[in-house]
Amino acid sequence: MLSLYQRIFVNLSLFTLFVQVSPARYSRSIDWVTVLLYVILVGIGWVCIYASSYSPDAPANPLSNMSFDKLMAFNWFKQLLWIATGVVLIVVLLVVDYKAYDTLAYALYAGMIVLLLVTMVVARPIAGSRSWLELGPVRLQPAEFAKFTTALAASRFMASINLRYQDWRDQLILAGITLLPPLLIVASNESGQALVFGALLLAYFREGMSPLILLLLAVAGVVLILALIVPKVWLVAAFTVILLAVLGINRRVLRHHMPLAIGVWVAVIGMVVGVDFFYNHVLQPHQRQRIEILINPSSDPLGKGWNVTQSKIAIGSGGLLGKGFLQGTQTKFDFVPEQSTDFIFCTVGEEFGWMGSLVVIGLYLTLLWRIIYVAERQKSVFGRTYGYCVASILFFHITVNMGMTIGLAPVVGIPLPFFSYGGSSLWSFTILLFSLLALDAYRKQDLVR
Repeated sequence: MLSLYQRIFVNLSLFTLFVQVSPARYSRSIDWVTVLLYVILVGIGWVCIYASSYSPDAPANPLSNMSFDKLMAFNWFKQLLWIATGVVLIVVLLVVDYKAYDTLAYALYAGMIVLLLVTMVVARPIAGSRSWLELGPVRLQPAEFAKFTTALAASRFMASINLRYQDWRDQLILAGITLLPPLLIVASNESGQALVFGALLLAYFREGMSPLILLLLAVAGVVLILALIVPKVWLVAAFTVILLAVLGINRRVLRHHMPLAIGVWVAVIGMVVGVDFFYNHVLQPHQRQRIEILINPSSDPLGKGWNVTQSKIAIGSGGLLGKGFLQGTQTKFDFVPEQSTDFIFCTVGEEFGWMGSLVVIGLYLTLLWRIIYVAERQKSVFGRTYGYCVASILFFHITVNMGMTIGLAPVVGIPLPFFSYGGSSLWSFTILLFSLLALDAYRKQDLVR
């Protein structure tokens, strides 16, 4: 048995293994360009949250005229608190030794799986979804943080194998690591967050995954979309003609690859024929509505299509330079539901116009480019893979969220990184980004040594 002093020594030793106490190291090694982009995006996001919840009847200086309890009724004030706590979180992420991210990857992943299971059982249904844990006045969404732990676990596993040359067993393990969290999230009736995990395939492709998988998934998506809008008889005829043409090009194809070609044809025809069953019996009513609005936005502009219709009106009415800060009529009079969360980008379009939207998109593109740059200069497979996971997750959120607001993507309820109101989303994106910067900072320190 260890004595009290021995246990204290062991605990302190474990602590110092994972924590560095010299802040001066980070001033030299942290990627300040990425930090600056983060600060700018969070700042503009807060301004948009303030604008989306602004009322002309509100007092000119609410901070001096309202109590704390009354201020907590405003999203912009609560977001300030989330930003402040996010700064503390950044400090913690940067003082943790990079070895902790690698060493604890599987443990964090397992803990998150348990937390997702607990959430399914104890969470109170909110808008039909059991995905929020209520901790007093604070609500947290574990699905947001599952992206971080899954990226860590997948990166740790890929660092131990060569994906390009591994057999199907290792690829099945990687698929299991990737698919388990979204399956639990779907079971909690939160399908939008589950879709984000598909973006990790882009990171796996960088590390050697066969491009055939991405191609097959893209073809499957196109086939499903065509099956919803094109008569099925035409599709069956078209794919049959394509099969006969492929087989007729070269006799060697007929001799050696005929079973594969026929198998692909059967799978495609099965998707075309079975899409009605999937659409009517697997998808839930609100999911079917989202697809219907995407295909035909004008089918119900005052009902199911209200959100997208009003969002497009807000963005279009901004014109080239926008209506001006706090001058957006769609924003002021709450025409766009969820404007401070899922549809925050329409505030940018209405009040800052096409130029403001272009600036925001440019900032996001610059951030993605910088993350890829940071990922490519990592000396370990773990760091590089994790960097691409971060870039892939952010890319998916940005493109789908902006696509939602202009009617190019279904409304799946995912936030715009660093812009949308919410502590869970801000914290999760902050953790993703600054854990990468911590890994990058230690990479530079190792080079100096």
